[in-house]
Amino acid sequence: MLRHTSGRGSKNRPELRRRIGGAGGVAHNGMMAAPVDDPAPGSSAAVMTAEYPGCPVTVLEAQARGVQLRAPRWGIGSAVITILGALFLGVLAAVPLLVLEAPLAITAIVGTVVPWIALAGWPIFVTWWKGNGPRIDLGLRLTWSDVGWGALAGFVGLIFAGLVAVITQAIAGDFSSAAGDVALELRDEGPFWALLIFAVMIMVGAPIVEEIAFRGMLFNALRKKGLGAVWTIVVTAIVFSAFHFEPIRFFLLLPIGLVYGWVRWKTGSLGASMVAHGVNNAPAALLVLVRLPEVTP
Repeated sequence: MLRHTSGRGSKNRPELRRRIGGAGGVAHNGMMAAPVDDPAPGSSAAVMTAEYPGCPVTVLEAQARGVQLRAPRWGIGSAVITILGALFLGVLAAVPLLVLEAPLAITAIVGTVVPWIALAGWPIFVTWWKGNGPRIDLGLRLTWSDVGWGALAGFVGLIFAGLVAVITQAIAGDFSSAAGDVALELRDEGPFWALLIFAVMIMVGAPIVEEIAFRGMLFNALRKKGLGAVWTIVVTAIVFSAFHFEPIRFFLLLPIGLVYGWVRWKTGSLGASMVAHGVNNAPAALLVLVRLPEVTP
């Protein structure tokens, strides 16, 4: 839900500023020191806090409101489960769909949604189980500022993607995406309801789910482990690009992933990277819906 950063919660702003910028605090971009990550039980170094360098701004906002937070016990292992789980579920869903020769509409929708159970479902579950829930631990916030930064990042991503696409086409010739090929088949073979659902999944579903997995679970797990902001942005972009298993499009997806990571770092909000991802996916999906030729998401 969109909300203003001023107004009802404004009485907490001084405390929030103190926590973000004061001694002993930690900004969402990780400029100040933070407690030890996942200390061993009983260790003298153990500090029970939800803060760490680069933690989502929602952690600091919750602390400023006086919310008692748990030190999150999820980390790199949970990120690995998220990604490998999605790959496993994708294969698990594909086998019966192929064996039963399911209609294209069912294959496209079911084959896309099933991996989302791991991509979004596991981060939501594990942050609830071992942390403070996905809203606080993953940065699920959406203010008007997040929307603005996200939209800007999305347009920048489109420009970068366009430039890389021109270079890639000059080197490798014409190419398309797996999702684009499916969308074009649905457009040509129908039914229209399946194309409409698939387009909404590309424009809305994928940005939400993939950002929860990559700029949410993976990004925060790396920062929590102590990896610097720049390397965290780079690593998440590489994993995001490789996850699509489209070698020709890898270098097209990479700069987009870097932009998504940058806006997550800049705002401390996962909502901003979701908006950027949606802005980036929307034009091609909309053009497929209105049946313009040779356009793929």
